[in-house]
Amino acid sequence: MDLLLIAVALILCGGVFSLLLSRSPMWATRIGVGAVVAGCLLGLWPAVAGLLGGVPEGFRLPWPVPNGEIYVRLDPLSCFFLIPIFALSALAAVYGGNYMLAYRGRKSLGAHWFLFNVFVAGMVLVVVARQALFFLVVWEMMSLAAFFLVTLEHEKQEVRVAGWIYLIAAHVGVAFLFGLFLVLGRHAGSFDFDQFMAAAPLAPSTAVVVFILGLVGFGTKAGLVPFHIWLPEAHPAAPSHVSALMSGVMIKVGIYGLLRTLMFMGAPAAWWGPVLVVIGILGAVLGVSLALFQRDIKRVLAYSSIENIGLIVLSFGVGIWGLTTGHQWVALLGLAGGFLHIWNHSLMKGLMFMAAGSVLHGTGTRDIEKLGGLLRRLPRTGALMMLGAVAIAAIPPLNGFVSEWLIYLALVNGGLQFQGISGVVLLLMVGILALVGGLALICFVRLTGMALLGEPRSPQAAGAHESSRWMTVPMGILAGCCVLAALFPQVLLRTFSRAVETAFAVPAPVFVAATDTARSPLAILGMVNGVIWLSLGVIALLLLIALRRGRVAADATWGCGYVAPTAKMQYTGKSFSEMIVTRVLPRPFLPKTREEAPEGLFPGKGAMTTSYPDTLRRIFYQPSFDWLVGHFTRLRWLQKGQIQFYMMYFVVALVAAFAWFVLRRWVMHE
Repeated sequence: MDLLLIAVALILCGGVFSLLLSRSPMWATRIGVGAVVAGCLLGLWPAVAGLLGGVPEGFRLPWPVPNGEIYVRLDPLSCFFLIPIFALSALAAVYGGNYMLAYRGRKSLGAHWFLFNVFVAGMVLVVVARQALFFLVVWEMMSLAAFFLVTLEHEKQEVRVAGWIYLIAAHVGVAFLFGLFLVLGRHAGSFDFDQFMAAAPLAPSTAVVVFILGLVGFGTKAGLVPFHIWLPEAHPAAPSHVSALMSGVMIKVGIYGLLRTLMFMGAPAAWWGPVLVVIGILGAVLGVSLALFQRDIKRVLAYSSIENIGLIVLSFGVGIWGLTTGHQWVALLGLAGGFLHIWNHSLMKGLMFMAAGSVLHGTGTRDIEKLGGLLRRLPRTGALMMLGAVAIAAIPPLNGFVSEWLIYLALVNGGLQFQGISGVVLLLMVGILALVGGLALICFVRLTGMALLGEPRSPQAAGAHESSRWMTVPMGILAGCCVLAALFPQVLLRTFSRAVETAFAVPAPVFVAATDTARSPLAILGMVNGVIWLSLGVIALLLLIALRRGRVAADATWGCGYVAPTAKMQYTGKSFSEMIVTRVLPRPFLPKTREEAPEGLFPGKGAMTTSYPDTLRRIFYQPSFDWLVGHFTRLRWLQKGQIQFYMMYFVVALVAAFAWFVLRRWVMHE
């Protein structure tokens, strides 16, 4: 624990020194990046040790705040989330050190690295905090730092809108967290997490309230549908290394909070699993459907994150469903798939957002319709982006396939073992998950095909340049980790078995059974591992055949009019998507097209515009916000702009509160 606290202090001190050195952008960057890298490497040691079998450690410090105490503690579940936080933060800092040089002279790099370091330290403290008030303080520390990082380019209207949407969503979520801890604190008689655990199980009515409060409060941060509205706005607006952290690990902090809340409630109730399964599959379907039509690379990846958070929640839902019905095999597969996908998604999405940032750095645009031909101009970035796309589309031989295959097996076995309607529902989920997988494959074929292949669609793409090795090496490390995670998933399973035991009381020896036991996740991963190695062998054979054929001469031939290819001869991203999925997805998920046809004897210009609105935002959020704005604007007469009036409002509120208190006491005595 001492090493972890030293690591957090080092990261925060580096941020402060960066802020003090704002007049020297290079030194501010070096200090900020160096502190994050050093702190993360130092913090990885206790995190790995705690996950592999270290004794849980704690640290308490008096805090002169009512009901407050600084209490942090390491346990295997915290360590499970700390490892991707530390690993991805270090790589993102190195990447961002070069990426942010493009803002030198326009933005304060010292302020940026101060906020970045506070953001990283906030995420670390959130997953080790063990006292409700301290947890809320560091939660706000993380959220506010993320807000200022997202709004780096605040002079742009769309960035300001994204920042406000994120801030509103974050504080709606934290309002539910206040309610959550008040209910738990009243039940336990303390705001200490240890007391929450000791006071479990909760009464059924209290458990329902706590579950809903935790689901909304932490689900908002995780980007869980229908609380995801901030995510596709904030991720594109933020610098790419910040987007990589927000998508790779910050939204997983929401998953951590949800798992911790379930621990406070005691033994899982029968209805938790089905609820999480339904919410997860809805998130997966909505996320991948909206990702298919986005023009902004980072918005594609943001909606893909919503899809993957849905898959994680779906997997945990199946696991809990198996636990409550006594189907241990289903439970083990579901929990293994969920935990493994958390780590895999951190690697894959970190890589993809960094690749998107490298494309932006080299071309100046994130618009897919203005890219093309980048594989030739950005060979390292292009190759790494293609590898990341294969991984996140869950295609062998990479790690996305491994964790999603476990989720498939959990659903199939649940469908075959559960009785009645439960089995039918899970088998139906298998078909829906297969649809999600197919749409995800189309989505990333579209992304890489439009951006990397063909001819440049704009001068920016034609003049693209490769990023420096300070940006491509972190991407290469993440790509290598994706390969290793696919080749050795059994190692990862053994590593996080104690985290599963902590969260769901499934003994680690049961979770990690001997490899000769057919009904264990470890045995299944051995079979999947065989598929991975076989796929690698086929790829190696094809490459060998291609190399043995030698060099092929290239010359102009008769090409049916295609001897001088231009961008106009290529599919656009919109046409590619519509060609495939228009008849698959329901109408609410499709783009909205508005046409203005030329009219009259001598027609003027016509126009056609296509928009890609979020279905829930268009149907629910936007009308609701418009209604609220329309009603609350009627109260603007209270804003006199004079301090005397505001002081009067304050006094009136105090008098009203005092009168209510006296009246309530009088009624109680009567």
